[in-house]
Amino acid sequence: MGEKLIGAVEAGGTKFILALARSSGDILARTRVPTTVPAVTFAAMREFFDQATGAHGPIASFGIASFGPIDIDPASSAYGTFTTTPKPGWSGARFHDALAGFGAPITVDTDVNGAALGEWHSGAGQGCGTLAYTTIGTGIGTGLVRDGRSLMGFSHYESGHIRPPRDLARDPYPGKCPFHADCLEGLASGPAIADRWGASLDQVDNREDAVELIGSYIAHLAAALVLLHMPDRLIFGGGVMHAPGLIASVRRQCERQLAGYIVDPRLDDGLERYIVAPGLGDDAGITGAIELGRQALGE
Repeated sequence: MGEKLIGAVEAGGTKFILALARSSGDILARTRVPTTVPAVTFAAMREFFDQATGAHGPIASFGIASFGPIDIDPASSAYGTFTTTPKPGWSGARFHDALAGFGAPITVDTDVNGAALGEWHSGAGQGCGTLAYTTIGTGIGTGLVRDGRSLMGFSHYESGHIRPPRDLARDPYPGKCPFHADCLEGLASGPAIADRWGASLDQVDNREDAVELIGSYIAHLAAALVLLHMPDRLIFGGGVMHAPGLIASVRRQCERQLAGYIVDPRLDDGLERYIVAPGLGDDAGITGAIELGRQALGE
């Protein structure tokens, strides 16, 4: 009897990455569809998995790593349902409804938790007990994994909506978050950077000053993650982190903020081994979704 098959979904705000994989992680089929409205995107998702099962066999489980906010509490009657997401039309949409016809168990988690699982399993987080993965892109979010399981409270963490200290003389920008204005996401996300300077971080005038400013906000989050969770490593991904010099700025300013208070071999001088880029690149999320599918199988 062959390996069980997993349907994996990395659901992002602009696109869904879909894959059919063996439980070993080998991907048999893969595609991407645009994130438009649930009726259209979910229909395209079902069509892909219908075709994939016709070619390779029935799906034993689904693993879904999704944008949110989304209910990820398996004990909740709304498990897998989008809640207060700012994505128009998606509040109230539910993955379990969309995939019910396949009759397979479904595990749903956040996109950043999925990326954290992927990096823990086979990327830059290998060998870590506790790992924090943060994406700085269209939004800002952090996933935390301990021993291969994502952490949460009554819901998933929302690190992007922490308010960092501000110097209004240095940065008078009011912020872009529709809920909190000048939280981390409102100040340091890709849309906030484009709104403030009219360009991406690698293309703004006075780029070094801009990198230091955005780096200071991200470093505040990095230091908070250390103090709150003591992870073995911090991974920072997302499009904004591609800006030259940004990760070096985050390391330098995070070390300055910690001020020598935490002493541990993991916190190397300069934090070059502690604060790192993703090892899987764009495949972290779908790798994590496959891992979620394994969890749905009980493996």
